[in-house]
Amino acid sequence: MFIKKIACAAALSASAIAPLAYAGSAHAISLTYTAGAYRTPGVTNQGAFSENVNNSNFTTIDFNGVTDQTFKGNDLVKYTFSGGGYATSPGSTGIFNDQWAPAGVQGEINQSKYLAVFQNSSVSITAKNGGVFNYFGLDAGALSTGNTFELLKGGVTVAKWDYNQLNNIATVVGINMNDQKNGFFEFFSDSALDNFDEIRLSQVGGGGFESDNHTFHLGTGKFNPNPQSTPEPGAILGMLAVGGMVLQQRRKQKLQNAK
Repeated sequence: MFIKKIACAAALSASAIAPLAYAGSAHAISLTYTAGAYRTPGVTNQGAFSENVNNSNFTTIDFNGVTDQTFKGNDLVKYTFSGGGYATSPGSTGIFNDQWAPAGVQGEINQSKYLAVFQNSSVSITAKNGGVFNYFGLDAGALSTGNTFELLKGGVTVAKWDYNQLNNIATVVGINMNDQKNGFFEFFSDSALDNFDEIRLSQVGGGGFESDNHTFHLGTGKFNPNPQSTPEPGAILGMLAVGGMVLQQRRKQKLQNAK
């Protein structure tokens, strides 16, 4: 299946994180780059995944179940191809399975299907039912000139990166990819101002923009990768109250000892 929301095996962390912030007039989307993770230990031919691939709060689309030109996403996100649909011939925008599939964590050959955007075309990914994203990740590569990545809200650009910016922080080189770089890029909101409802992958000029294993998190406000680790306001007040009682008891004990 091309939709993977919950998986049984734990993902394997791969490399150090390289942070890069995009500072617009009122936005501060953050970007991290890693070699990525394996969705299933020992399975290295499916490309790199987000470390959140097995987290039920995230949704991953890996394109493996796509069999024709009717692919439009799932119940959470919609894929729109410029021109109305995608072609299946080499060198055109579509979903393929060949040597240019984004590489695995250590540059391994990816034998699964992936999304390619070719010359002067784009793919738009939007949240359905009025939803917004505060996180998106993708396995990208082989990176090449003209690759353009953009996040939008209500049709207005929130943040944008080009090939040079992505390639400068990438380190993984795919096997049989002519030294072109790969890796897992993650984009997330630093505040509610940075939430986005559209992700646009474009190829400006010749060449192609290949990506795989798209991972989404629908949510408003600042992205928190571990929401359960943040105490609720009521819990915080309770901890403060307990702390105050402990301090009061210590003061009483000190006064009794001083008599």
